[in-house]
Amino acid sequence: MNISVVIPTLNEAAALPRTLESLHRDGPAEIIVADGGSTDETIEIAEPFARVIRAPRGRAVQQNLGAAAATGDILFFLHADCCPAAGWQGPMRAAAAAPRFVAGCLRMRIDSDWPLYRLIERGGDLRARWLGLPYGDQGIFIRRDTFLSLGGFPPVAFMEDLLFMQQARRHGRVEVLRHPIHISPRRWERTGIIRQTARNWVLTLLAVWGGVHPDRLTRFYPTVR
Repeated sequence: MNISVVIPTLNEAAALPRTLESLHRDGPAEIIVADGGSTDETIEIAEPFARVIRAPRGRAVQQNLGAAAATGDILFFLHADCCPAAGWQGPMRAAAAAPRFVAGCLRMRIDSDWPLYRLIERGGDLRARWLGLPYGDQGIFIRRDTFLSLGGFPPVAFMEDLLFMQQARRHGRVEVLRHPIHISPRRWERTGIIRQTARNWVLTLLAVWGGVHPDRLTRFYPTVR
């Protein structure tokens, strides 16, 4: 099964080079960068490595348009500041071939030596494994036909990953690979480790179990670009 990597971007010139160079070494079938109107050098950085498509701003619509342009059997949605460790395609293909598989993600590895990050990683992996609700920075992957049958990411400004996975998990198993994905600590560094982690959980509870529309929560999650 061929894998198409879909990366939504908006002014990611600082983070994108590392991610693209890492992906290029593993040689997926294609890399698609769906850009939401960057005003920095994001597009120029992406063009030597990826097919770039222009999209309206918004991670959900950008990822949906990237998926529509993709040709791979598996779609791998990847944030610009996240890098899967080398050798990720084999485990991903094996997981996607399992009978009850519906979607999956990789094991969190935040790129910092602070011990508290190890607890955050453990919590994120348990959330994905027990609840079937990985965040987008854990690298969500899914068979293309399944993604299309589920209608893609919902048209919301925020938390499209959780709402999509809330729907997807009803149709099968959400697999958490042992293979790691390296995640930038930039959001925790800007906001504070405890504050950012608490914010993530509170917003998840409000959106998934509290019935609060994600668009009402965007003001509590400022950009870090």
